[in-house]
Amino acid sequence: MSINTAANITNHDLFYDWLIQCHRDLSDAQSQALNARLILILANHIGDLATLLDAMSTARESDRSG
Repeated sequence: MSINTAANITNHDLFYDWLIQCHRDLSDAQSQALNARLILILANHIGDLATLLDAMSTARESDRSG
């Protein structure tokens, strides 16, 4: 299975607004902790190790190319 990197979120503007709201008024440390919790919650929801490893590899690769 390969990770879908094409736009796939319905109402992406609303999602982005909620994401920004979640971080509003947080310190950098609190914001990083929120991101870590969100990643773990979503990883648990996905549940499939191969998919999670593929997502981590994809994120790491895009970090190197950016």
